[in-house]
Amino acid sequence: MPKTFLVDTTRCTACRGCQLACKEWHDLPANHTKQLGTHQNPPDLNPNNLKIVRFHEYVNDEGNVVWNFFPDQCRHCQTPPCMDVADMSVPGAIIQDKKTGAVLATDKSAKLSEEDAQAVQEACPYNIPRRDPKSGRLTKCDMCIDRVSAGMQPICVKTCPTGAMVFGEREEILPVAQKRLETAKKRWPKAFLADMEDVSVIYLLADTKDKYYEFAAFM
Repeated sequence: MPKTFLVDTTRCTACRGCQLACKEWHDLPANHTKQLGTHQNPPDLNPNNLKIVRFHEYVNDEGNVVWNFFPDQCRHCQTPPCMDVADMSVPGAIIQDKKTGAVLATDKSAKLSEEDAQAVQEACPYNIPRRDPKSGRLTKCDMCIDRVSAGMQPICVKTCPTGAMVFGEREEILPVAQKRLETAKKRWPKAFLADMEDVSVIYLLADTKDKYYEFAAFM
């Protein structure tokens, strides 16, 4: 069975510890950013940020302001379309680790043309891969494959202070996800598990995906 994340957004406080820990573990440089009227920073995934916490603010039916937080990252699809598209141009540019299910961009991804890399990004239903203009490589969350292979948790999971992120064998995580969903529905009747059957990063959302982010869920 592949490894699986559960990301319970009802417990996320947008501390961004996961975002910073990911950046530090992968030794990624800082970004030059601008204030765009939101606490979300940087504004999108990029070669220097493999994970970001997205902010969505709206007024609900009761007239109250609601802030939803979404720690965005690669979903490590069980059948990754990015890999299929990449293989048509450069076989091996994206691979799937058989033991963990991690979907990994390899050094061969630098051989993809800019147009081919764009096609790979467009094939992703979650708008995840980004091309590094300096190296030409595709960049994305790698499930901390080095840590996981050594028996450790991904750094984002280890860092999360509220238990919003859980990681382990899929057969162990799925019951946890269902139990969390049952609890969440008592307060948020629209709560659901996003694309649970198709991905290895399962999000528990308290509301419809448009209340989070355009690509928060495929279905």
